[in-house]
Amino acid sequence: MVKTYLRYEAHSTFGVIASPTGNAVFDHSGRLSITPALESVIVWDIKKGTQVARWSDRDNTAEVTCIARSPNGKDYAVGYTDGSIRLFDLTNNAVNVVLNGHRGGISALQFDSSGTVLASGARDTDIVLWDVVGEVGLYRLRGHKDEITGIAFLASAQSADTALNASASGHIVTSSKDTLVKLWDLRAQHCVQTLVTHRSEVWALAVSPDRRLLVTGTSDADLHVWTIDTEKLEATAADSTAEQNWDAIREYGTVRRAGSSRVVTVAFHGTGKYVVCLGADRTAEIFRVRTHAEIKKKLERRQRRNREKNKKGSDDEAVAGAVEITAADELVSFKLIRTSAKAASVDFDPSETDSAALARRGSLRVLIGQNNNTIHVWTVPVPPEGKTTKQANLPEPSLQSCVEMPGHRSEPRALALSSDSELVASAADGSLRIWNARTGACVRTLECGTALCVAFLPGDQTVVVGTKRGTLQVFDIPAATCVETLDAHGGAACWAIDVHPDKKSIITGGADKTVKFWDLQLVRDADAGRRRLTLEHTRTLQMADEVLALRVSADGRLLAVALLDCTVKVFYADTLKFFLSLYGHKLPVVSLDIASDSTLLVTASADKSVKLWGLDFGDCHRSLLAHQEPVTAVRFVWGTHYFFSAGKDRCVIQWDGDKFQRIQKLHGFHGDVWALAVAHYGNFVVASGQDRSIRVWDKTEEPLFLEEERERELDELLDRGLEEAADTPNDVDEAQRAGKATAETLMAGERIAEALDLADGERRKLAEHAEQMRRMPHLNPPLPDPNPILAFEKLSPEAYVLRTVERVRAADLDDALLVLSFSRVLSLLEYIDVWARREWNTPLTCRILFFLLKSHQNQIVATRSMRSKLASIRHALRAGLASQRDQIGYNLAALASLKADWEANATAEFFDDEAIQKILDSQVKKRKFVGLKA
Repeated sequence: MVKTYLRYEAHSTFGVIASPTGNAVFDHSGRLSITPALESVIVWDIKKGTQVARWSDRDNTAEVTCIARSPNGKDYAVGYTDGSIRLFDLTNNAVNVVLNGHRGGISALQFDSSGTVLASGARDTDIVLWDVVGEVGLYRLRGHKDEITGIAFLASAQSADTALNASASGHIVTSSKDTLVKLWDLRAQHCVQTLVTHRSEVWALAVSPDRRLLVTGTSDADLHVWTIDTEKLEATAADSTAEQNWDAIREYGTVRRAGSSRVVTVAFHGTGKYVVCLGADRTAEIFRVRTHAEIKKKLERRQRRNREKNKKGSDDEAVAGAVEITAADELVSFKLIRTSAKAASVDFDPSETDSAALARRGSLRVLIGQNNNTIHVWTVPVPPEGKTTKQANLPEPSLQSCVEMPGHRSEPRALALSSDSELVASAADGSLRIWNARTGACVRTLECGTALCVAFLPGDQTVVVGTKRGTLQVFDIPAATCVETLDAHGGAACWAIDVHPDKKSIITGGADKTVKFWDLQLVRDADAGRRRLTLEHTRTLQMADEVLALRVSADGRLLAVALLDCTVKVFYADTLKFFLSLYGHKLPVVSLDIASDSTLLVTASADKSVKLWGLDFGDCHRSLLAHQEPVTAVRFVWGTHYFFSAGKDRCVIQWDGDKFQRIQKLHGFHGDVWALAVAHYGNFVVASGQDRSIRVWDKTEEPLFLEEERERELDELLDRGLEEAADTPNDVDEAQRAGKATAETLMAGERIAEALDLADGERRKLAEHAEQMRRMPHLNPPLPDPNPILAFEKLSPEAYVLRTVERVRAADLDDALLVLSFSRVLSLLEYIDVWARREWNTPLTCRILFFLLKSHQNQIVATRSMRSKLASIRHALRAGLASQRDQIGYNLAALASLKADWEANATAEFFDDEAIQKILDSQVKKRKFVGLKA
């Protein structure tokens, strides 16, 4: 009989506020912050510090790398490391669109001013423009040789009414790590200018709201400023025969920064009056853009100083002509924000785009996402209108609010579960946090040393932490205080803590080559007025090498100690008499555990293996190559011989200790997995990793079969190989089709092919029946039995094929059609003819037809039998499109009439009688009385 297991499914993830790989942005109101949280996106209420929503997709496991805000106020584009882009709706927290077109992680995203076109850049050096409304890729631009770091639209003055018009007019500017900045003409889909002045990687790019200034940041200590000739861009966009715009962007100068580290990002304020430059040295410098009047005054003062210096020979005109405006004259350092950790992103409050709103508030709000899992909002006072910075006497920037409680500043290295599995204790460098295991809420936050191990004491009211300095810190959870600190191992690291099964003592092991035993005592706390637990040292076991891990058997009979010399020593727990020595690992054992029946010992080593030992004679039952990287933790499930192992290969694996087989792999981490804890009877598993996340997997009632699990893993490997084989880049053309072959597109193409085969067979049966009716009408042959699928759906073959195509996502349709063979393409054209004549989903019909004609042009032209079919399609489509055009024009005219009628009824006209009378009086010629002499 085949043995079955129960599957573990991901339940929750907590402990992450903002991951450093992506950028945090404000929402349009400035009240919420949209921050990346590994594979999810979290919406935080900045003032309250609470989580409002969590955006995630079940099909996605890649990490978020970039977030962009749409001008419509509700859509947000999120880029991932696998090259996919998802559009989330802030109003319903759902995924609206999924776009696949890049072969590397997304590094830059930017919406145009209308919000209908999205430009994306990635590590694969490509720029792709997407139609957000149509959910399709428009085209791909190639020219850079390294990762894209910034994208900015230079839209034309005439607003585009559709995404097609928006993507076919205007320009975009892109920057890359290849030290180049390129200007692209969207109409020609071609690079028209390349800036080669930079001598190092260009890390950031920003364009002023008035499209006048371009600022780039590199690895040096200067900001490079450029001027944009908008008139030349407009002239070229309006007239294809106009002068080439190769010099539309001209160098303006450089501006010295306060820091010397590389630039992380650069951004303009919505008013265009301020620029923020975020450096890699914990500083965010804000520059102020001077007005024309201020620049004029500065030039006058400079000219006056030059005239004073050149009194002897030069004339004033020559001196005045020698003075030119530079970037340093227009951009001046305003304020400096010093963050507590390295910053990953910066964003201005978008609700301050109006100068009047900024003047009323009197300060800038700046959102800074930091690398230590926090987000901060800073307030920067600005001078009122008409006053300079010196006259206003402004204070320094201040921290307004922050979100830092629901996560560790560094990676949690140790985990412990309470006896009832309701609480989780996670310890990191400098902090100890207590979490609710089911809800993921942070219950307590306590300061501690550099924690290496943690354990709950009996009663679950006290937690003991072993630190890198060899101390034991005892924390009272209800009082949220550290009640005692003991020097346990003389300054050497305390690597392991275990509670004795009798609940009366604990055992610790450290780098001082000792194992120490501590009794739990109840003492009266004078400050708190109640009794609390304390530790009293009773015995010491001297070892031959440093202790890395230890565990007491469930019956309290044996004590297993892992040493730095790659061996495991087993002692009798009561007498401390030596019992067994287990050797076989090539590298030190970092974690071990004993089964609940005290018969089996499992050890995890840095040599990537897990070994199972019998505690009767010390024999090695089996050695398993458990992970692709060093194993960091291992734990048994109570009452069974199942155990979990965690490693630096970013996964947790469940094993059967009796059959020595791998049961299930649990994925989700984006870094090394450091700690592991299993609930009583294995109801759930908790693990923490290098990415600062704490993940919980619940045991479900779904059965798991080992053969099916292995087949599923092989299918995933095959799908990944098919994607790599099908998606081969072509570096010939500068502008190419936007799209990428994925497992979803391959499956969609197979579904379309199956639908075509089924419909063709049904049509052949109907054609044969019609032929029999024509030849032998007197026999009246019965209709053939329809296909069960078509009979169940109650659809004709043509409608069934159309429904199958309609169910394919719009973003995957082009790549799905490429999967079809040419014979199936000819079959699909037959159905397109039917759809065109019956006017079924004309937009989709046109899209499929145009794509097939473009992709298979040579084969279709060479097929003579297709000439009549294409003529039929053309005639039917023209008639259908003409009727739809007339219908749309009629509807637009009716809407315009309704709008005019509403405006006439809802608008009140105001007449100023006095002003009108003055105008009339001024137009009337006054009489002039002239005296006449006789």
